[in-house]
Amino acid sequence: MPSHLHEALVEMFRDRPALAAELLTGPLGVAVPAFGQAGLSSGELTDLTPTEYRADAVVTLTAGDSPVLAVVVEAQLRADAHKRRTWPAYVATLHARLGCPVHLLVVCPDPAVAAWCAAPIVVSDPGLALTPLVLGPSQVPVVTDPALARGSPELAVLSAIAHGAQPGQTKVLQALLAALDTVDQDHANLYADVVLAVLPAPARDYLEALMTTTTHEYQSDFARRYYSQGRAEGEAAGEASGKAMGEAKAVLAVLDARGVEVPDQVRQDIAGCTDLDQLDTWVRRAATASKVHELFD
Repeated sequence: MPSHLHEALVEMFRDRPALAAELLTGPLGVAVPAFGQAGLSSGELTDLTPTEYRADAVVTLTAGDSPVLAVVVEAQLRADAHKRRTWPAYVATLHARLGCPVHLLVVCPDPAVAAWCAAPIVVSDPGLALTPLVLGPSQVPVVTDPALARGSPELAVLSAIAHGAQPGQTKVLQALLAALDTVDQDHANLYADVVLAVLPAPARDYLEALMTTTTHEYQSDFARRYYSQGRAEGEAAGEASGKAMGEAKAVLAVLDARGVEVPDQVRQDIAGCTDLDQLDTWVRRAATASKVHELFD
């Protein structure tokens, strides 16, 4: 996992606190009281001892001026026994502060870590245990509808992280680009970088192909900006050969994603091509080709 994956996951809730309520009521099926506003609260959950506890994010749902539910959000990338010992303190301290019910929502991109996090935390036996609400890959919906992705871009990012590497899920990555059109450039770059970092090579190549070609049936505004920025940087640095390699990689990635068989010699010819105009033509044809010879007709 990339080191900035944790921060990207937390940033989703900091940027749009209502996401916590949407995930509770949607994938996790948890009842949430009626509320008028979702706001970000202080993540400092310090008790009367010198120990300081700081949650990744705290979301408070309010009706009028009264809190009706608080959600402690934790992004967990690995098993950490110390974190499980602090989570009950987070919940108890926030409950004492706000006087409303408190949920612990743990977001885990790794299925094994998600299973580990979901186990009840026994504070006192009998009668006192905290069971985290865990959003692991199996709880994340598969988002392939661009309209749904635009309406909930954070969910589309989570879907791409959880499902983008699975066979036949190219539409998940296409929906991701639609989602990135709806957020600001800084967040779009952050989310794209994180998804690229967690995907295995074939899925990463396909996503990069969508993002770095000038003409493609699935290209989004974000992809055009991404492409333009990359091409300008490459030309400024005199890296035409590097650009050609990227375009050739894009051609092969699109063909592979469409299940088009590419003989070794043809693959070598494409990889060795340095003509950017020719490569752009091949990318356009690869988007609809069912046989490799259609690239050259």
